[in-house]
Amino acid sequence: MTAMTHVPDRPGFLPRLSAHHLQRPRLTASLLESSARVRLICAPAGSGKSTLFTECLLQAPVECTVCWLPLAGMSMSVAVFCERLAQALGLAAVDESSLLYELARLSSPVWVFLDDYCRVEEPALDALLDRMLALASPAVTWWIGTRRRPPCNWPRLLLDDALYECESAALALSRGEIAQLLRHLSPAQADDVAGRILQRSGGWCAGVRILLMQKCDWSQKTLPQQRMDTLLDYLQHELFSGLSPELAEAWRVLAHLPRFNASLCDHLFGAGEGAQWMRTLQLLGCFIEPWQGSPDWLQVCTPLSRLMRDEPWSAGRSWHRRACQWFAAGQHWKCAFEQALLAEEYEVAVSLLQHFTFEHLFEEQTVVLLLRLYEQRGEELLLGSAQLVGLVTAALLFAGRFAQAADCIGQLSRFLPPPSAGQQRQLIARWQAQQGWLLHLQGHMGEAREHFEQALNDLSPQAWTARLLCLSGRTQQALLCGDLELAHSINREALCLARAEGSLLFEALLELDHAQLLEQRGASARAEELLANLCDMLDASVERPTPLLGRIALRRGRLALNMGQQDRASGLFQQGLDDCLRSFDKRVLYGFLGQAQLAADQGDYPQAFMRLRDAERLMQQRQIPDTVYRGVLLQVSSEFWLQQGRPELAREALSRVLRHYRGPRARQAPPATLELIPRIECLLILAEIRLGQAQQPMARLQNLLEYAHSSRMIALEAELLWVMSEVAWKLDEPESARGYFDSGRTLASHFNLQRLSMKFDQKALNLWPGSTLSAPLLEEGDNEGSLSLRESQVLGLIASGSSNQQIADTLFISLHTVKTHVRRIHAKLGVERRTHAVARARMLGLCR
Repeated sequence: MTAMTHVPDRPGFLPRLSAHHLQRPRLTASLLESSARVRLICAPAGSGKSTLFTECLLQAPVECTVCWLPLAGMSMSVAVFCERLAQALGLAAVDESSLLYELARLSSPVWVFLDDYCRVEEPALDALLDRMLALASPAVTWWIGTRRRPPCNWPRLLLDDALYECESAALALSRGEIAQLLRHLSPAQADDVAGRILQRSGGWCAGVRILLMQKCDWSQKTLPQQRMDTLLDYLQHELFSGLSPELAEAWRVLAHLPRFNASLCDHLFGAGEGAQWMRTLQLLGCFIEPWQGSPDWLQVCTPLSRLMRDEPWSAGRSWHRRACQWFAAGQHWKCAFEQALLAEEYEVAVSLLQHFTFEHLFEEQTVVLLLRLYEQRGEELLLGSAQLVGLVTAALLFAGRFAQAADCIGQLSRFLPPPSAGQQRQLIARWQAQQGWLLHLQGHMGEAREHFEQALNDLSPQAWTARLLCLSGRTQQALLCGDLELAHSINREALCLARAEGSLLFEALLELDHAQLLEQRGASARAEELLANLCDMLDASVERPTPLLGRIALRRGRLALNMGQQDRASGLFQQGLDDCLRSFDKRVLYGFLGQAQLAADQGDYPQAFMRLRDAERLMQQRQIPDTVYRGVLLQVSSEFWLQQGRPELAREALSRVLRHYRGPRARQAPPATLELIPRIECLLILAEIRLGQAQQPMARLQNLLEYAHSSRMIALEAELLWVMSEVAWKLDEPESARGYFDSGRTLASHFNLQRLSMKFDQKALNLWPGSTLSAPLLEEGDNEGSLSLRESQVLGLIASGSSNQQIADTLFISLHTVKTHVRRIHAKLGVERRTHAVARARMLGLCR
């Protein structure tokens, strides 16, 4: 309840705002600007209804009479309500008819705030409220805050444009708003902590306030127990105290379920009665909301559900057992499997896995649940069936537990020989597919390729999931070898098969490989468009495919980082990090790496190295082999050391890690880091040249450049040219340095590699003071005459002699869009012809 204090310039007692209050004009502006005479906020406890109304009240016009009626959610008779309202308005009449008459004849503006309207159903009081709202007095504006939506004639008010309703979801605090409350932290730290608070609280105002009440070690992402006790006490007073014992127990049960509907509630609590209890809890505003926007399923809001699941619950096993029965009968296999695990019915859980396919691994928490079952009943799983062993193996490979995955693969021999030679070939082919992936992830390219190819020769059309996994592995190997044409060919074959089988999840997995291919070719914008469309399709799935969405977010974060969109990259890296942490994906590493690179770009090296240490700690905690993360961590660390002017550290680390990727027993780079080995070699040369110890640096860099150029690895080629310009300068070859510089910067600019372009601009300032090379990177709208990034790219291609159609093909945009850009370029440069535009741009230093 909001505190009360006397305000001298207004009659009665009015609320005040907390010292920790955060102004939210995005909400108050729409409420205050509305012309509707009824303004409604219906939301659960702790959503900030009273505070929002208080903000509006304090901005009421001077000539307006304000009436604040704190009802505290209590039930009351019509007579008591009329008496209290009349007293607040300063009216003598207290009976219903007289009060309605007085309200109808008011001539001066009055704002009536009904704060925390009656929380339980009161038919007589609800009917009175309906009659009062029906009075179309232009002088009276009603502000109603409630947890329960009273049964008034809302449709009529809405049609008459007399109702403005603030949606409950809009009341949630955003990440930016939470960051504003963390004034004691630096902006970067505040944003990071705000993201974690938002994840835990969902933006629920009371939850955010409780999380901020005491100091917490957010770097460890832990919460002190007393804070959880505070939240439980809050729920006891604000929720459970207003419910009957039966409803309170029903709410606790529902909070432990991933989702529920009327039929499940009938099964749990009794036919007819259960569904009614669910509807009652929903009407009372007990934090029940649609599950993932579904019209058929509900859930208790995630932060409270997570809290309740962390609390001891002695009666839990029996409720989970009954829920498992219902989910299994309805063929909701994943939910049934989860409930069986919570009920500690491990034999039932194992039996349910016969209904799982590899596509289930892409759904939220499936991998986590399988790992949990493997830890509890590993031996039983391996004795089940070949399909079951394959499923568990895939989960272990996904999580990076290669040693355990190898043990599982070895168990497939138990199922030999099968009844027929054909079945034996299929079983061996499945073994080869998974053994190939294990070897691929461990860095043994030759052996993995052999297994993939043999499996593809023997797998039957019915084993299309195994075939797709083999094709994905072969695509990644072709990318690692720099054979982009072969990678594209294999990827197209796999995508056609996935679409023919109608598997959106496998299609998304393969499109990730496609996006990586596009990124290598310099088509970052096209890769981003592909992944954005993919996200839209996956978001429509009934079960949220968290593992896939996490990987997509990380890939999009990398694309945004390379295109110089730091804010967007930060959000995507955080989303990918959160999703991968939840699904135990080993790719979580690249979320930490992305955040480290963002911090380093801002010059915050302590924060950058802290994120690298967080990544290493997590990898070790999850027992992921160091071959997955050690090389890329040392490569990124060395990049930071070179930026800090510590080449000796970089040389030592790079020399050590490069030995693992060169020689007769060399390993391939991890699949997610296609350019790892050439980047390590490039950084090592740079470290040696800065230490004055390099041997034939230009020849070694030229070999790397030829490899990057022949493989069409655009970003790597541009970065190598950047390094070659520095090395040539160090070797006192200024003309060569300028040539490499110009070639690299042109390449980076044409392919929208903004982050790399900024490195070129910095080098230009260091080596050639007064350079105008950064001019084309002005963003659109910076000033009227500047060229946008895309316009600069189009102008550069015009200067190179490209036609409009060639420009469209290079930039992956339509011909109409090219013509629009050309028209704008002519207008900004004040010319009419393409040749004049090029000449004018060269004179201004906008292109070379």
